[in-house]
Amino acid sequence: MTAVQRRSPWPATTVAAHVVLALLTVIILAAARYLGADLWQVLTAAGAAALLHAGAEVALRRPWAGYAIGALGMLVLVTLPFPGWSPVMLPSAVFFPLTLWRLTGQVPVRSSALALAVAVLGIVLNELVSWARLPPGVPWWTRLSEGGLLMLVVGGVWLAALLLRRRHEARRRAESERLAAAIADERAGIRRDLHDVIAHTVTVMVVRIEAAAVTTADPATRRELGDIAEAGRDAHQGLRAMLATLGPATAAPRGQVPISLDALPDLVASAASPLHTVTFAEAGERRPLSLSAEVAAVRTVQEGITNALRHLEPPVKVAVHLRWSPNEVTVEVRDDGGKASREAGSAGTGLLGIEERVRTAGGTLSIDDGHDGWVLRARLPTKEGA
Repeated sequence: MTAVQRRSPWPATTVAAHVVLALLTVIILAAARYLGADLWQVLTAAGAAALLHAGAEVALRRPWAGYAIGALGMLVLVTLPFPGWSPVMLPSAVFFPLTLWRLTGQVPVRSSALALAVAVLGIVLNELVSWARLPPGVPWWTRLSEGGLLMLVVGGVWLAALLLRRRHEARRRAESERLAAAIADERAGIRRDLHDVIAHTVTVMVVRIEAAAVTTADPATRRELGDIAEAGRDAHQGLRAMLATLGPATAAPRGQVPISLDALPDLVASAASPLHTVTFAEAGERRPLSLSAEVAAVRTVQEGITNALRHLEPPVKVAVHLRWSPNEVTVEVRDDGGKASREAGSAGTGLLGIEERVRTAGGTLSIDDGHDGWVLRARLPTKEGA
């Protein structure tokens, strides 16, 4: 069990980057003003820098809008005449590649390639404008070197973002496949349990009907009971055929699980140890449950105890409560949080199976992080409330 971690919309590193680059840009523009730049040039460059900062944040939710804002800021810097150097080298210009990075991670690859082409076109335009304004005595290769460096930065950012995105997509696909396989396996187990329970019940019914047919003296009654027994056998075969169409006929072998609420005290007692206190309490008048609801109740208790013992450092206290009402039974497994939480390790699939069983039985499952520990709670309908 791990606590839910909430991601802040303004991470500290992002705020620090905005502050540091904005301060550096202000210092450079102040120095440019001191060295002879006109006030309108300084203010225009500052406005373009603000667009770059804003575009980087807008791109988080609206990638194309953020990229357009950043591109507009870069276009202003490219066309802005500035004494001595190109204003695209302002520190705030770093946010334009960041905007391209964020866009590449969210839009289709072809669209991100279009954004890369726009960036390359902007670099070419910047170098042509800078070439036209090249002061006498400055070597021509300086512009070519600057353009090559900018091309390398933009292309490298785009390629790195694309590779990272594909890695994340592959990881998500693998996780989805793992969860789908886990759900399919658990459903196969549920189908097997359903077949076993219903097959046993139908078989007992058929045997009793056939016994009654043998002992009766009335030929008409004997024929009627024989027809009923035959219908029961047909229903059994139809159930097997139906379950076979829903998935594999067999599932991976699992440990024998008790399916009776009467087995809960022994199940709880077997989990206790000198460092693990596991208690069981039942309140209210016990009501009849369907077989699927009873299995779900027992499996909920087993999974809750297993999770507490697995994920918490001892000493650990676990309390199992059954609370009955006329319409439902609430099965609650509550732990005290133990001494500390252990490493979560790989994600298990036990809770997926519990949720599937409870839902199949017509109930609801909730998992709450309480003040002192975790609470696994299943609400299952009784036969009176179903």
